[in-house]
Amino acid sequence: MKNMAPEAVASKKLVIIGVCGARGSFSEEAARAFAAQSDIFEPDFRYLVTAEAVLTAVEVGDISVGILPVANSIGGIVIESVYATAGHRYEVEKLFAIEIHQNILVKKGTRAEQVTQIVSHDQALKQCKGYLARVWPGVELVEYSDTAKAAEDLASGVLPPTSAVIASVAAAEIYDLDIYEASVNDLKTNFTTFIAVTPFTRTDAAHA
Repeated sequence: MKNMAPEAVASKKLVIIGVCGARGSFSEEAARAFAAQSDIFEPDFRYLVTAEAVLTAVEVGDISVGILPVANSIGGIVIESVYATAGHRYEVEKLFAIEIHQNILVKKGTRAEQVTQIVSHDQALKQCKGYLARVWPGVELVEYSDTAKAAEDLASGVLPPTSAVIASVAAAEIYDLDIYEASVNDLKTNFTTFIAVTPFTRTDAAHA
């Protein structure tokens, strides 16, 4: 694993960071944490939503750094990311973790008895599996491409107004949704590990 020297990162005029999520995603939170830790000032965030899109953008040089989740302390391996990493060339700059708090978000004024489905990324559903079975036993669970994308689509009307989504507090603020219940992950300690990847440049190393 190659370490990115902070002074080298800071010297770049523009650092474009690809985010595996929409605005308000936990991947954006991770990307902002990475930028702060690496002394990257005013990066340009690109919201690419999927791991495949992030790694493709890294490989063709459209972004400087890609941030994607690889494992969660409750939900385990992020399958989408594992499959995507197998098909691309890249260099791992950093491996790091952030704490995750999952929340039930609804459109303003929505009552519990009106909710017909709960929509979120597969990982979020796994992290809240026990809670969902206990509190929402008769509600359909729907997998989505991203937690924040689910919030965005609920707010914009793409998803039915009787949907609830599992996403971050930031997503609730950005998309003007109510937090029906906060911190619903099954374990209080909940961390997701992310990798920061950059375009593959070495000629004397094995495939990443």
